[in-house]
Amino acid sequence: METRVDFVQSLQSDMSINILACLNDPVDVVRAGSVSSPWHHFVITNGISKQLCLRRFPQLSGIERITEPDWITTETNGVGSHNSIWDIMKRDHNVYASLLHAITTLNTCQSECIAYAVSASSTDRFPAESVANTLTTRRYLGGHSYWSSKGHADPDAPETLIYKLKADLCVISKISVQPFEAFYQPGHPIYSAKSVRFRLGHPKNSLDENDIVQMPQQQPADDKFIWTYTSEVYPMEQKNCLQQFKLPEPVLCIGGYLQIELLGRVQRQHSDNLFYTCVSHVKVMGGPLCPAFDIDIREPSGKFALKYNPEVFRWMLQSFSEDSNISPMPSEEEAVEHVGVMGFLLQAYHGGIEPMVWDEPMEWDDDDEEMDELGIL
Repeated sequence: METRVDFVQSLQSDMSINILACLNDPVDVVRAGSVSSPWHHFVITNGISKQLCLRRFPQLSGIERITEPDWITTETNGVGSHNSIWDIMKRDHNVYASLLHAITTLNTCQSECIAYAVSASSTDRFPAESVANTLTTRRYLGGHSYWSSKGHADPDAPETLIYKLKADLCVISKISVQPFEAFYQPGHPIYSAKSVRFRLGHPKNSLDENDIVQMPQQQPADDKFIWTYTSEVYPMEQKNCLQQFKLPEPVLCIGGYLQIELLGRVQRQHSDNLFYTCVSHVKVMGGPLCPAFDIDIREPSGKFALKYNPEVFRWMLQSFSEDSNISPMPSEEEAVEHVGVMGFLLQAYHGGIEPMVWDEPMEWDDDDEEMDELGIL
């Protein structure tokens, strides 16, 4: 008979951790934890799902604590009870695995993520050339919809555009920017930047969203934010088309704000001989994780609490699974009817999604609630 060895029980812990660290799918981590009671205990006590999460999304290293709705804690532990260390480790295992599962699911059904424009570092003619114009492709009164910077004699002068995303916790995979072509000027010049860079982050602690909404769109607001992610620099072509910049890997935006940094200028305006940068359209693709997951940022440390609602998470996965073959509906009411309330609130529904396919679950030695919570049963 072939001899088989359980490496979790036979090897030193460090070696077993290194082996399990090779798993790159949250479902595989959960299944590893369901092989047997020793594996279940080992995966949870060594935080394997958390290690995978931090490896793929280093921004999550800022998580200071994890919270769940009060009614869930009370229902699980009883009134006046306290979580044991094992309960906390088990909860953290579930939360990190669920978060990775949600990110993976949203990455297959992307949607537009911008909620509204916040500000531009400069605006030539406000409001006719406001940054808000970059969120629509429509023309007004026969004219064109675009944002324009002020003119500058220095061709290396940068500009920045800031946008609020649809949730404070979003997965972003690609950003598209379309330079503006001035058809009404001689030679139809295209006022593109030389290159572009992206930053993601959150407002400084002294600001809430009402303060940000009331800020003048034509004035710079870069100093009002803390940027926790900065992309590489991408070259931009001097072409009138929606130029797509795909991030090397999906990025987790913690805080809900995007800065587009337009580096350098290539086009002078004939009338004043100054360099301008103009953008006609901006598009961000990804998916919001709220309301299944949310954050509460602690300043000045920059650490944050991760809020997790397992009931909403289950409804989210169910919405994607049950309605994966339904095409997008023309109205909000029809969308809610067909994709479910939670799926609509997450604003990540997209027609033609292939449902996640699970193999038959392995025998569970502890209980099935954990697998069910992660959407595997």
